[in-house]
Amino acid sequence: MSITLRQLEIFIAVAETAQVTKASKKLFVTQSAVSMALAELENQLGGSLFDRHGRSLLLNSRGRYLLPLAKDITCQVSNIESIMSERNDTLEGQLEIVASTTLGNYILPYLIGAFKRIHPKVHVNLLVYGTRYAEQLVVEGKMDFGFVEGPLSKRDEILVRSWFEDELVVLCGPADPLAHNEVFNMKNDLKGKKWIMRERGSGTEAVIREKMGDYIDDLHIVMEVGHPEPIKRAVESGAGIACLSSLCICREVENGWLKSLKIEDLDMKRQLNIIQRRDFEMSDSHIEFISFCQVMTICDEAGICLSSPWKLQSLLARHSAMKK
Repeated sequence: MSITLRQLEIFIAVAETAQVTKASKKLFVTQSAVSMALAELENQLGGSLFDRHGRSLLLNSRGRYLLPLAKDITCQVSNIESIMSERNDTLEGQLEIVASTTLGNYILPYLIGAFKRIHPKVHVNLLVYGTRYAEQLVVEGKMDFGFVEGPLSKRDEILVRSWFEDELVVLCGPADPLAHNEVFNMKNDLKGKKWIMRERGSGTEAVIREKMGDYIDDLHIVMEVGHPEPIKRAVESGAGIACLSSLCICREVENGWLKSLKIEDLDMKRQLNIIQRRDFEMSDSHIEFISFCQVMTICDEAGICLSSPWKLQSLLARHSAMKK
């Protein structure tokens, strides 16, 4: 189930106006967008929320139960700005951030966007490189923080903060026979499969080799690729299967373009970290951003897959409620 904040906002607008037409004018969106969002919400919740009376939509018992909950959730999100806005007008500065591929492409952009809406005067530069080079940039003092997924060298000058856990999963195309399975068995399912691998030296490749151990020599690797996007496209087209972070495949899995399989009897989780120099003096903007990023530490509990900014907003709302 993947309820979005936008669906709840549309549901509230329809409940308050009793008409799709009025709700669309109130939200400045098309009637078809309102109808589609409402239909998706009702489908996800397993039943209707309104009784249709001519052109009017009146809440039924399910809708009346949902309405206060929906208002509470949207209120929590709107309160985030006020909760964190004490320094909005004065918090300034510049953040130099480097992130490894998965985090830099699929997590940090959403977090930075949400942070910038609250603190518009803070300028953020984001670079995306492999873990090793990201670590080197932090060591050299060229970047303030590194958000990394791969193994780190043991350097005394580096302070490592545990962030949250990620899990690597096997991907196959929707037409692949494996798509009928819920898990991937290394002993039984590898036979005859072509494997598309991240390039050597990437954090993901290093974790795959570490976690799969004795099975690594059985992989029939037909392609090595330097970025998750072409790997996903290749798997989708039927060129083979792959193993990637669950963080980078949310949209494809939700839309049915790819099937995600957890690997049976293997712990494919990895710790994601934030690194900085031990002697780095943090400004108010640095402290605020690191604190803001801690919202991701509840991902494991929530089982949240961030496929859209709206899901991050829901995550932020939950984090705000937990802090109260």
